[in-house]
Amino acid sequence: MEPTQPPQQPPSPQGAPQQQGWPAPGPYTSPGGPYAAGPYGPPGVPGAPGVPGIGPYGQPKRSTNGFAVASLVSGIVCCLPPLGLILGLIALPQIKKKDQAGKGLAIAGVILSVVSSLLLTLGLVTGGIGTAIDGFKAGVDEASRTKSPFALRKGQCFEGGGKEEVYATDVEIIDCAQPHTGEVSGSFKLTGYERWPGDKEIDGLAEKRCETINSEYALDTWAVPADLWIYFYKPTRESWRLGDRTVTCALAKEKGTVTGSVRSDTNTLTADQEHFLEAVNPIETVGYREPEEDPDEDFEANRAWAAEMRAAIEGARVGLREHNWSGTAKAPVEALVKELDAASKQWRKLAGAADADAYWETYEAAWDTLPHDLGAKARAGLGLTDTPPAQEGASSSA
Repeated sequence: MEPTQPPQQPPSPQGAPQQQGWPAPGPYTSPGGPYAAGPYGPPGVPGAPGVPGIGPYGQPKRSTNGFAVASLVSGIVCCLPPLGLILGLIALPQIKKKDQAGKGLAIAGVILSVVSSLLLTLGLVTGGIGTAIDGFKAGVDEASRTKSPFALRKGQCFEGGGKEEVYATDVEIIDCAQPHTGEVSGSFKLTGYERWPGDKEIDGLAEKRCETINSEYALDTWAVPADLWIYFYKPTRESWRLGDRTVTCALAKEKGTVTGSVRSDTNTLTADQEHFLEAVNPIETVGYREPEEDPDEDFEANRAWAAEMRAAIEGARVGLREHNWSGTAKAPVEALVKELDAASKQWRKLAGAADADAYWETYEAAWDTLPHDLGAKARAGLGLTDTPPAQEGASSSA
């Protein structure tokens, strides 16, 4: 998955190739078969070394003392050296009494246990063990915060956003209260494609879908810093072959960091806050889409946009009036509705202009009747951000 370019997928583990055919002749094989004749005859004949439980002259094979084996294992394991010492000391007299094998194992276990015990004691005295444990915990914590972009989830803040020229194979999850690069707003699956659609196709779809997802995630648009961009991680051609169809949307900074979450959706807003923002936000959204060409250059595009603006204003006016407001928000919301009533009439005239000249005659009046703060006092009464960002925000694909 990648922000600007596809993320590299970790190479699939490959097992070692298996050799085919019979093994090459060696010390335990012969051209005539898998076993070579020994000094006491082939396996299966009493007295042969290959028969379990039988010694070289037909005597029972000596057993290995279990405590000796346990002592060696405990001496090797760093956290069990005292136990290895005890088991080794138990094993040695038993081996002598029962004529068992394993004396070397027991001695090795005792020696390793003594050395490990001394090192453990030294570590506890000097504090080295505590330092190692702290380092281990720090490593585990860092590993838990470092994830593939595939694993990002809605509401997580991360380091590693912005435009990059290299594949993004992992990002670091960070507490949103700490400085971070971006914040995940949601994700969606690419459907309807039987084969890899190409970067251009995915980019176009991701920009539209992520714009909607971001808008739903951060309804309080004035609380979003102006330099946060629409950003997304998308499948690459390689990850597509492995079944990746997920686009992860985010709000991220191209340079620098941001502190705090910008989330303001149904999980964080009150019913009044949510209703107000859903009614008013479309005016902002459509306002940013004003055509770059003047009405003299593209009259129809400008008139169509004016009609969209009028529809957004009308929707806000009706939505705010129908809701039951109370407390400190009631009076400023009612005042905003009256302003929107007047604005709706002017924007209807603008959308119905007969030509470019008539459009220009109504244009200034339409903007003048539309409250530029879109209800800052009402926002304050509702506990929302009442100061717009210092600069107009921008959006960009990743």
